[in-house]
Amino acid sequence: MQTVTTVAVLRRQISLWKSQGERIVLVPTMGNLHAGHLALVEHARTCGSKVVCSIFVNTLQFDREEDLAAYPRTPREDLSALQHARADLVFMPEHEEVYSERHHVHTNLPEHPLHQQLCGQFRPGFFDGIVAVVARLFHMTDPDVAVFGEKDYQQLVIIKQLVRNLGLEIRIEQVPTQREDDGLAFSSRNAYLDDSQRALAPRLYAELVNMGQQVEAGERSYARLERQAADRLKQAGFHPEYVSIRDADTLEEARRGTDFIAILAAAWLGKARLIDNVLVRIS
Repeated sequence: MQTVTTVAVLRRQISLWKSQGERIVLVPTMGNLHAGHLALVEHARTCGSKVVCSIFVNTLQFDREEDLAAYPRTPREDLSALQHARADLVFMPEHEEVYSERHHVHTNLPEHPLHQQLCGQFRPGFFDGIVAVVARLFHMTDPDVAVFGEKDYQQLVIIKQLVRNLGLEIRIEQVPTQREDDGLAFSSRNAYLDDSQRALAPRLYAELVNMGQQVEAGERSYARLERQAADRLKQAGFHPEYVSIRDADTLEEARRGTDFIAILAAAWLGKARLIDNVLVRIS
Protein backbone atom coordinates (compact mmCIF):
# COMPACT_ATOMS: atom_id res chain seq x y z
CA MET A 1 0.00 0.00 0.00
CA GLN A 2 1.30 3.42 -0.97
CA THR A 3 0.78 6.57 1.10
CA VAL A 4 1.04 9.91 -0.69
CA THR A 5 0.52 13.48 0.46
CA THR A 6 0.67 15.56 -2.73
CA VAL A 7 -1.59 15.78 -5.73
CA ALA A 8 1.37 15.58 -8.10
CA VAL A 9 2.45 12.16 -6.81
CA LEU A 10 -1.16 10.99 -6.62
CA ARG A 11 -1.86 11.90 -10.23
CA ARG A 12 1.38 10.36 -11.43
CA GLN A 13 0.51 7.02 -9.87
CA ILE A 14 -3.10 7.07 -11.08
CA SER A 15 -2.01 8.03 -14.57
CA LEU A 16 0.37 5.04 -14.60
CA TRP A 17 -2.38 2.70 -13.43
CA LYS A 18 -4.82 3.98 -16.04
CA SER A 19 -2.23 3.51 -18.77
CA GLN A 20 -2.09 -0.13 -17.66
CA GLY A 21 -5.86 -0.49 -17.94
CA GLU A 22 -6.59 -0.40 -14.22
CA ARG A 23 -10.01 0.71 -12.96
CA ILE A 24 -9.76 3.27 -10.13
CA VAL A 25 -12.18 3.26 -7.19
CA LEU A 26 -12.18 6.15 -4.69
CA VAL A 27 -13.29 5.90 -1.04
CA PRO A 28 -13.23 9.39 0.52
CA THR A 29 -12.97 9.50 4.34
CA MET A 30 -12.11 11.90 7.15
CA GLY A 31 -10.18 9.21 9.00
CA ASN A 32 -10.83 7.75 12.47
CA LEU A 33 -11.89 4.67 10.56
CA HIS A 34 -14.39 2.14 11.87
CA ALA A 35 -16.21 -0.91 10.53
CA GLY A 36 -18.46 1.29 8.39
CA HIS A 37 -15.50 2.74 6.50
CA LEU A 38 -13.89 -0.65 6.06
CA ALA A 39 -17.11 -2.00 4.56
CA LEU A 40 -16.79 0.74 1.93
CA VAL A 41 -13.24 -0.40 1.15
CA GLU A 42 -14.36 -4.01 0.94
CA HIS A 43 -17.13 -3.04 -1.49
CA ALA A 44 -14.70 -0.87 -3.47
CA ARG A 45 -12.51 -3.89 -4.13
CA THR A 46 -15.43 -5.47 -6.02
CA CYS A 47 -15.85 -2.37 -8.22
CA GLY A 48 -12.40 -2.02 -9.74
CA SER A 49 -8.78 -3.09 -9.66
CA LYS A 50 -7.16 -0.25 -7.65
CA VAL A 51 -8.67 1.21 -4.47
CA VAL A 52 -7.68 4.74 -3.49
CA CYS A 53 -8.71 6.00 -0.03
CA SER A 54 -8.43 9.61 1.02
CA ILE A 55 -8.02 10.67 4.64
CA PHE A 56 -8.70 14.38 4.93
CA VAL A 57 -10.45 16.28 7.71
CA ASN A 58 -12.30 18.87 5.65
CA THR A 59 -12.44 22.09 7.65
CA LEU A 60 -15.24 23.49 5.47
CA GLN A 61 -17.64 20.86 6.87
CA PHE A 62 -17.39 22.21 10.41
CA ASP A 63 -19.52 25.15 11.50
CA ARG A 64 -17.96 25.32 14.98
CA GLU A 65 -14.25 25.53 15.78
CA GLU A 66 -14.65 23.31 18.83
CA ASP A 67 -16.10 20.51 16.70
CA LEU A 68 -13.14 20.69 14.33
CA ALA A 69 -10.66 20.67 17.21
CA ALA A 70 -12.40 17.74 18.89
CA TYR A 71 -12.75 15.58 15.78
CA PRO A 72 -10.78 12.38 16.49
CA ARG A 73 -7.65 11.84 14.42
CA THR A 74 -6.04 8.39 14.38
CA PRO A 75 -3.69 8.26 11.36
CA ARG A 76 -1.50 5.37 12.53
CA GLU A 77 -4.48 3.13 13.27
CA ASP A 78 -6.18 4.20 10.02
CA LEU A 79 -3.20 3.25 7.88
CA SER A 80 -2.93 -0.12 9.60
CA ALA A 81 -6.64 -0.80 9.03
CA LEU A 82 -6.45 0.19 5.36
CA GLN A 83 -3.42 -2.01 4.78
CA HIS A 84 -5.29 -4.92 6.32
CA ALA A 85 -8.30 -4.08 4.10
CA ARG A 86 -5.97 -4.19 1.06
CA ALA A 87 -6.32 -0.62 -0.14
CA ASP A 88 -3.79 0.17 -2.83
CA LEU A 89 -3.12 3.84 -2.11
CA VAL A 90 -3.93 6.29 0.69
CA PHE A 91 -4.03 10.01 -0.07
CA MET A 92 -3.34 12.05 3.11
CA PRO A 93 -2.98 15.69 2.05
CA GLU A 94 -2.70 18.81 4.18
CA HIS A 95 -5.41 21.48 3.94
CA GLU A 96 -3.20 23.74 1.82
CA GLU A 97 -2.64 20.98 -0.72
CA VAL A 98 -6.35 20.31 -1.26
CA TYR A 99 -7.45 23.94 -1.28
CA SER A 100 -4.58 25.34 -3.29
CA GLU A 101 -5.89 27.60 -6.05
CA ARG A 102 -4.23 25.36 -8.65
CA HIS A 103 -6.67 22.62 -7.69
CA HIS A 104 -9.77 24.81 -7.76
CA VAL A 105 -12.70 23.23 -9.58
CA HIS A 106 -14.87 25.75 -11.41
CA THR A 107 -18.25 24.16 -10.90
CA ASN A 108 -20.32 27.32 -11.56
CA LEU A 109 -23.33 25.51 -10.14
CA PRO A 110 -26.19 27.26 -8.34
CA GLU A 111 -26.65 26.10 -4.77
CA HIS A 112 -29.25 23.36 -4.64
CA PRO A 113 -32.20 23.98 -2.26
CA LEU A 114 -31.44 20.65 -0.59
CA HIS A 115 -28.28 22.21 0.89
CA GLN A 116 -30.52 24.24 3.23
CA GLN A 117 -32.82 21.42 4.32
CA LEU A 118 -32.62 18.62 6.89
CA CYS A 119 -29.03 18.62 8.15
CA GLY A 120 -28.32 21.71 6.05
CA GLN A 121 -30.87 23.70 8.06
CA PHE A 122 -28.96 23.06 11.27
CA ARG A 123 -25.42 23.06 9.85
CA PRO A 124 -25.13 26.14 7.61
CA GLY A 125 -22.53 25.72 4.87
CA PHE A 126 -22.00 22.02 5.63
CA PHE A 127 -23.04 20.72 2.23
CA ASP A 128 -21.25 23.55 0.44
CA GLY A 129 -18.13 22.21 2.14
CA ILE A 130 -18.98 18.67 1.08
CA VAL A 131 -19.44 19.69 -2.55
CA ALA A 132 -16.22 21.74 -2.52
CA VAL A 133 -14.02 18.93 -1.24
CA VAL A 134 -15.65 16.07 -3.16
CA ALA A 135 -15.42 17.99 -6.44
CA ARG A 136 -11.70 18.54 -5.79
CA LEU A 137 -11.11 14.91 -4.80
CA PHE A 138 -12.86 13.75 -7.96
CA HIS A 139 -10.70 16.12 -10.01
CA MET A 140 -7.50 14.97 -8.28
CA THR A 141 -8.10 11.22 -8.41
CA ASP A 142 -10.08 10.91 -11.66
CA PRO A 143 -11.87 7.76 -10.42
CA ASP A 144 -14.05 5.45 -12.46
CA VAL A 145 -16.11 4.67 -9.36
CA ALA A 146 -16.59 6.38 -5.98
CA VAL A 147 -18.05 4.61 -2.94
CA PHE A 148 -20.17 6.23 -0.23
CA GLY A 149 -22.21 4.91 2.67
CA GLU A 150 -25.97 5.24 3.05
CA LYS A 151 -25.63 6.48 6.63
CA ASP A 152 -24.92 10.01 5.38
CA TYR A 153 -27.88 9.75 3.05
CA GLN A 154 -28.41 13.44 2.32
CA GLN A 155 -24.73 13.73 1.44
CA LEU A 156 -25.10 10.73 -0.89
CA VAL A 157 -28.03 12.32 -2.76
CA ILE A 158 -26.20 15.65 -3.08
CA ILE A 159 -23.06 13.95 -4.45
CA LYS A 160 -25.13 12.07 -7.02
CA GLN A 161 -26.59 15.42 -8.08
CA LEU A 162 -23.09 16.91 -8.28
CA VAL A 163 -21.92 14.13 -10.61
CA ARG A 164 -24.96 14.60 -12.86
CA ASN A 165 -24.68 18.38 -12.91
CA LEU A 166 -20.98 18.34 -13.79
CA GLY A 167 -21.44 15.58 -16.37
CA LEU A 168 -18.76 13.43 -14.71
CA GLU A 169 -18.30 9.85 -15.86
CA ILE A 170 -18.06 8.51 -12.32
CA ARG A 171 -20.31 5.74 -11.08
CA ILE A 172 -21.48 6.31 -7.52
CA GLU A 173 -21.78 3.12 -5.49
CA GLN A 174 -23.70 3.19 -2.21
CA VAL A 175 -23.19 0.75 0.66
CA PRO A 176 -25.79 0.01 3.36
CA THR A 177 -25.19 1.46 6.81
CA GLN A 178 -23.03 -0.75 9.02
CA ARG A 179 -24.33 -1.20 12.57
CA GLU A 180 -23.38 -2.45 16.00
CA ASP A 181 -25.22 -5.55 17.22
CA ASP A 182 -27.83 -3.34 18.96
CA GLY A 183 -28.55 -1.34 15.80
CA LEU A 184 -26.50 1.81 16.44
CA ALA A 185 -24.89 3.00 13.22
CA PHE A 186 -21.10 3.07 13.31
CA SER A 187 -19.87 6.67 13.56
CA SER A 188 -16.75 8.45 14.73
CA ARG A 189 -19.01 10.63 16.86
CA ASN A 190 -20.16 7.65 18.92
CA ALA A 191 -16.97 8.18 20.93
CA TYR A 192 -18.65 11.26 22.47
CA LEU A 193 -21.29 9.08 24.18
CA ASP A 194 -20.92 8.11 27.83
CA ASP A 195 -22.06 4.68 28.99
CA SER A 196 -25.67 5.64 29.74
CA GLN A 197 -26.00 7.56 26.46
CA ARG A 198 -24.47 4.65 24.54
CA ALA A 199 -27.13 2.36 25.99
CA LEU A 200 -29.86 4.76 24.86
CA ALA A 201 -28.45 5.63 21.42
CA PRO A 202 -29.92 2.62 19.51
CA ARG A 203 -33.39 4.01 20.27
CA LEU A 204 -32.95 6.44 17.37
CA TYR A 205 -32.69 3.64 14.82
CA ALA A 206 -35.49 1.72 16.52
CA GLU A 207 -37.84 4.69 16.09
CA LEU A 208 -37.02 4.92 12.38
CA VAL A 209 -37.57 1.19 11.93
CA ASN A 210 -40.93 1.52 13.68
CA MET A 211 -41.91 4.35 11.33
CA GLY A 212 -40.86 2.28 8.34
CA GLN A 213 -42.99 -0.62 9.49
CA GLN A 214 -46.00 1.66 9.79
CA VAL A 215 -45.42 3.03 6.29
CA GLU A 216 -45.12 -0.51 4.93
CA ALA A 217 -48.40 -1.35 6.68
CA GLY A 218 -50.15 1.46 4.79
CA GLU A 219 -49.83 4.50 7.07
CA ARG A 220 -49.62 7.66 4.96
CA SER A 221 -50.09 10.37 7.59
CA TYR A 222 -46.42 11.25 7.35
CA ALA A 223 -46.56 14.47 9.37
CA ARG A 224 -48.17 12.62 12.26
CA LEU A 225 -45.57 9.85 12.15
CA GLU A 226 -42.78 12.46 12.19
CA ARG A 227 -44.32 14.35 15.11
CA GLN A 228 -44.96 11.23 17.18
CA ALA A 229 -41.43 9.91 16.66
CA ALA A 230 -39.88 13.26 17.61
CA ASP A 231 -42.00 13.36 20.76
CA ARG A 232 -40.94 9.85 21.77
CA LEU A 233 -37.29 10.70 21.21
CA LYS A 234 -37.62 13.79 23.40
CA GLN A 235 -39.25 11.76 26.16
CA ALA A 236 -36.40 9.24 25.94
CA GLY A 237 -33.76 11.95 26.45
CA PHE A 238 -32.78 12.94 22.91
CA HIS A 239 -32.89 16.47 21.52
CA PRO A 240 -34.12 15.86 17.96
CA GLU A 241 -33.41 18.40 15.24
CA TYR A 242 -35.69 16.72 12.74
CA VAL A 243 -37.49 13.53 11.86
CA SER A 244 -38.55 13.58 8.22
CA ILE A 245 -40.09 11.28 5.63
CA ARG A 246 -38.82 12.07 2.13
CA ASP A 247 -38.67 10.77 -1.41
CA ALA A 248 -35.54 8.62 -1.29
CA ASP A 249 -34.38 9.56 -4.79
CA THR A 250 -34.68 13.36 -4.50
CA LEU A 251 -35.25 14.04 -0.77
CA GLU A 252 -38.24 16.14 -1.70
CA GLU A 253 -41.29 15.83 0.55
CA ALA A 254 -42.80 12.36 0.27
CA ARG A 255 -46.33 12.21 -1.08
CA ARG A 256 -48.94 9.47 -1.15
CA GLY A 257 -47.71 8.26 -4.54
CA THR A 258 -44.03 8.11 -3.56
CA ASP A 259 -42.91 4.47 -3.72
CA PHE A 260 -39.32 4.79 -2.44
CA ILE A 261 -39.15 6.42 0.98
CA ALA A 262 -36.25 7.68 3.11
CA ILE A 263 -37.02 8.20 6.79
CA LEU A 264 -34.30 10.42 8.21
CA ALA A 265 -33.47 11.88 11.60
CA ALA A 266 -30.83 13.88 13.41
CA ALA A 267 -30.77 14.16 17.18
CA TRP A 268 -28.37 15.24 19.90
CA LEU A 269 -27.59 12.88 22.73
CA GLY A 270 -25.25 14.63 25.11
CA LYS A 271 -22.30 15.90 23.06
CA ALA A 272 -22.98 13.55 20.15
CA ARG A 273 -25.06 14.56 17.15
CA LEU A 274 -26.45 11.29 15.77
CA ILE A 275 -27.92 10.87 12.30
CA ASP A 276 -29.58 7.82 10.83
CA ASN A 277 -32.07 6.73 8.19
CA VAL A 278 -34.21 3.85 7.04
CA LEU A 279 -35.12 3.20 3.39
CA VAL A 280 -38.49 1.72 2.52
CA ARG A 281 -39.81 0.53 -0.84
CA ILE A 282 -43.60 0.54 -1.10
CA SER A 283 -44.93 -2.13 -3.45
